[in-house]
Amino acid sequence: MNKKKIYTIAGISAALVLSVILLIIKPTILVYGIQRAGIYAAIALPMALVLGIVHIVNLAHGEMMMVAAYLSYFICTTFGLDPLVAAIPTGIIMFFLGLIVFKTSIAHTLEAPELNQLILTFGVAMVLSQTVNLIATSQPRKISLDYVSASATIGEVSFGIYDFIFPALAAVFLAVLIYFLKKTRIGKAASAVGQNPRGARIVGINVDLTYTIIFSLASMIIGVFGSFFITKFSIFPAVGGTFTMKSFALVAMAGIGNLPMVIGASLVLGLAESLVMSVPHGAGWTPMIFFGLIIIVILSRSFRSKQ
Repeated sequence: MNKKKIYTIAGISAALVLSVILLIIKPTILVYGIQRAGIYAAIALPMALVLGIVHIVNLAHGEMMMVAAYLSYFICTTFGLDPLVAAIPTGIIMFFLGLIVFKTSIAHTLEAPELNQLILTFGVAMVLSQTVNLIATSQPRKISLDYVSASATIGEVSFGIYDFIFPALAAVFLAVLIYFLKKTRIGKAASAVGQNPRGARIVGINVDLTYTIIFSLASMIIGVFGSFFITKFSIFPAVGGTFTMKSFALVAMAGIGNLPMVIGASLVLGLAESLVMSVPHGAGWTPMIFFGLIIIVILSRSFRSKQ
């Protein structure tokens, strides 16, 4: 068994053990933690896909989600569609937007130093954020839907039913991506490119086209998530920044290219945040949790590498 599988099993096992403990001690924390974990996993999986195959940290990741949310919002308000239906056209539009962004900018820095790539994607993030700010202004926008407020009570635990759509969405994303990478011809080629781009090029795989498809596919997934996002949350031009940081932290925790472990890392983060928020005056400390987790992960991996 290779190290990747060992880390995946260990991480998911740790998340499950933590879940069982919280279920026994305080079920409410477990419920809300799983719901938060679904949000984080759904948005982190596209970044994990890009980082694992294209090998670039996309600092415009959250801003692309923000753009997708605004696209879905305007589609819904213009044509009277439900956001869950608008996810289809939004995903298609984001596929082509991702293709344009990649071909016009990111593709030209793939051989450049990593710092240049970070600066470029940060610039793309600023362009997207400021463009939306000029067009839509900074006023928060939200779509009110009756079914979002549906709730249930089991014993002494009350929770929103709709919020479980995000863990379900993350599970669907993961299943689709694993099937794509393991069973389809393009997906197998993408996996080969992610492992050894030079070797893949030698055997005849079009590496540049593969990079383009993967980045565009990730953008489409972001588009679908953006439509689901506006069903529950308000959107504004700066809403994406936090999701970029948390997505990167989760991918770092999971390990590059380890898609299943993103779910485990998201569950750990979601449960930890839910636990801290349950403590009096603990809500203000939740932004620090993912920074603390990523520091612990990086230090532990550095320690293992030295050994």
